Amino acid sequence: MFRACRGRITLIASLAVLALGAASACDATTEGEAVRVAVDKVAGFEVTHFDSGLKEDAPTPDVTVENLTDSLEDRLAVATIADLNDFWGKTMPAEFGMEFKPVSRLISYDSRGESVQTKCGTIKDENAFYCPPGDTVTWDRGVLLPKMTGKYGPISPVTVLAHEYGHAVQTRLGEKAGKDNTTPTIVSELQADCFTGNYFRWVVEESSAYIRVSTAEGLNSALSSLYFVRDQPGKLQADMGAHGTAFDRTFAFQEGFEKGPKKCAGYDREMIKQRTTQQKFSEHDTGKGDLPITEENLGLVKQSLDAAFGGDGGPEIAASGGACDGDAGTPPASYCAGSNAVSVDIGALSQIGLPIDIRAERQGEDAKGKGDFAAWASVASRYVLGVQRSGDIAIDDTRAGLRTACLVGSWAGAANQPREVAKTVRLSPGDVDEAILEMLQPESLIASNVKGDQVPSGFLRIEAFRVGYNKGPDTCGSTYR
Repeated sequence: MFRACRGRITLIASLAVLALGAASACDATTEGEAVRVAVDKVAGFEVTHFDSGLKEDAPTPDVTVENLTDSLEDRLAVATIADLNDFWGKTMPAEFGMEFKPVSRLISYDSRGESVQTKCGTIKDENAFYCPPGDTVTWDRGVLLPKMTGKYGPISPVTVLAHEYGHAVQTRLGEKAGKDNTTPTIVSELQADCFTGNYFRWVVEESSAYIRVSTAEGLNSALSSLYFVRDQPGKLQADMGAHGTAFDRTFAFQEGFEKGPKKCAGYDREMIKQRTTQQKFSEHDTGKGDLPITEENLGLVKQSLDAAFGGDGGPEIAASGGACDGDAGTPPASYCAGSNAVSVDIGALSQIGLPIDIRAERQGEDAKGKGDFAAWASVASRYVLGVQRSGDIAIDDTRAGLRTACLVGSWAGAANQPREVAKTVRLSPGDVDEAILEMLQPESLIASNVKGDQVPSGFLRIEAFRVGYNKGPDTCGSTYR
C-alpha cells in the first residue's frame, strides 16, 4: 500500500444489509446462480486433513521418460503424468467429444548437470514447461521440483506437472479452447491453471489411482505452489511471458475445481483483461509500495477503513500492545468487544509486514516478512469484526471467519477504486498476493473469528477474500450469513 494524494470520497457498506443477510431466507446470487457457501465444505466436499501425495498402493505407471531416476520428484512426476493421461483420457471425450492423445515426449533433467535438447531449444534452467512443436513436457528434478517439494510438500510437483499438461490440453483442443497463435501468454497460463483445478477435483473425488489430496492442507499446498510461481509485482498482462498474479492464478485454479473443463475452455483475452489484478507501479509507490507499519500509518489505514465501511460501528484502532484487558486476544492484533477497539502490537506486526525477500523465496528459504498488506489486512480483519458486531452479527463462529475474509477483501477492492473510497492509502502491485500468502499461513488472522479460530481450509479463505474483492461488502453478508 502507499499514501494517496487525492480527496476523500466515501463508499458506504450498509450494516443493515449485513444484518439482513444474516437473517434472510434468500441465498446470495453469483452470476445468476443462488449461492450460500457452506463453511465446512470445499466446493461440496468435506474439509479433510490427511497426508497428501503418492498413494501407498499406487500401481506402477506405464510411462516412458528420458533420464528417469528413482528420486521422489521423478516418482511423483511419473505418477502424476500417468494419472493425467487417465483423467484427460476420460474427460476430453466426455466434455469435448475428442480423443486425448498422451504427450509424445517426457524429459526429466537436472539443471545442475548437462543440458537437454528439445524442439524449443536447449534447456538447462530451473524450469518445467510444455513445448508445443515437439509435444514435450520437461521438468527439472534436480533443483526446481525438490525446492518446491521441500517448501510445499509432495503436492507441489503434482501441481506443476498438471499445469504443464494443461498446456498440452490447450494444444489438442485448439479452437475449442480458443487457442491460436495470437492467444496472449497470460490467457494460456491462467487457462492451464484452470485445467489444473479440473484435475485436482478428480483427485479429491478419489478417482485417482496414484495421488491423494486432502481438501485442507493438500489443496493449500497446490494454492501455495501457484503463489510461488506468480508474476512479480509490476508485471503487466500484456508483458512477454506474463503468467498472472497469485490472486489471478488461484482464482483460475479454484474456478476449474468448481466449474469444470468447459468453463476453462471458455477463457479468452477479454475475460482475463477484465479480471486480472496486474498493475504497474505508480510514481507515488516509493519503496515499491510498502507502507511501513507505524502508528502514523495505522491512522491512515483507520481512515481508509472508516471510509470503506461508512464509519458506522467501526472500532478505534490503537497501538496498545495487541491484547485486550483481561483477555489474551489474538496478538499481534485483537478486537476487544468490551471497548469496541482494535489493539495492535506495532513491533510484532512490523515483522509480518517486512518486505518479502524475493531472492530467499526463490531459493526455497525463509522470505522473512510477508509484505505490508499482509500486516494491514490482519489489522483490517479485527476492524471488520467490530463492524459485524455493530450489526448484531455473531463474531465467534466459523462463518464469522469467512465473512471477515470477505469484508477485508471488499476493503482491498474499494481501496483499488480511485473514485469510490477515501484515498488516504491505495493498493500497490503485489498487495493482494501478500494477502494470499498470509491467508495460507496456519496462524493468519485474515480469515479468523474474534477468538482467532481460523477457517480450516485455505481454499475457502482465499475464495471468501476474492468474493469480497470482486463483489463488494453487500455480498459478504448474504454469501456468508
